[in-house]
Amino acid sequence: MTQQTPQAPTQTQTEPELTGVRNFRDVGGVVTGDGRRVRFGRLYRSGHLAHATEEDAAYLASLGLHTIFDFRNASDIKLEGPDVTLPGVRNVNMPLSDPADGAEFWGTVRDGNLDALRAALGDGKGAARMQQAYRSLILERTRDHARLLDFLIEERSVPALLHCAAGKDRAGTSIAVVLLALGVKHSEIEADYMLSNDAHRRYRIQRGRNAAGVATPEVVELLNPLFEARPEYLATAFEAIDERWGSTDRYLAEGLGLSDERRELLCTLLLEDDAR
Repeated sequence: MTQQTPQAPTQTQTEPELTGVRNFRDVGGVVTGDGRRVRFGRLYRSGHLAHATEEDAAYLASLGLHTIFDFRNASDIKLEGPDVTLPGVRNVNMPLSDPADGAEFWGTVRDGNLDALRAALGDGKGAARMQQAYRSLILERTRDHARLLDFLIEERSVPALLHCAAGKDRAGTSIAVVLLALGVKHSEIEADYMLSNDAHRRYRIQRGRNAAGVATPEVVELLNPLFEARPEYLATAFEAIDERWGSTDRYLAEGLGLSDERRELLCTLLLEDDAR
């Protein structure tokens, strides 16, 4: 696949400074291939809302959200806690990984000693694991992504907030699927995805109380592949689409069951009326 240099997405609204919610942003302003833009105030993405402060919750409540899609599994929710409750907002839990999948691995990440981290993540294993995860999210979660689009189209679930734990991987691929359906180019999707690396957005690495800290350069280097947004991760997702379906249009139509008519309904819901 030909790599394109990503350009920063055009956004004109001031972002809020949320204290307990990481990686929050409005996807509005992202440009489609035909020159239209995603409407502001329609589609948001973030990390989990379990640690939202009262001020954070008040801001989120002011957005007029219809639905919050939580892609965390039971293990995530047990670790971090349930999302804060927002009045009048529907919460849809749609786990995008098996509750037991990777439990031992993430236990090592949180509590393992240096030797365990080296064995699990060293020699490129961390990055390889992430690329495989992105591939699996595309190839094995077509039913879930189709269901997400159904929610957005049929139940008019917008304004909608999509999140997982860090707001980077499961939410990142889900946002990518929605943007592909809207006709957004890979380079624009990548530019929005890479914003997750901004210091004020990035998920804070969590280690157990008795584990080796994250301050040492080697531990940070070992853990970075798990907590960074990297272009090659998203590229793996796009490559999986091309390898399995041959094109984005066939992926949307055959993989996700998205007809041209329903795709246009999604565009009506989430895009500005005219190209600029």
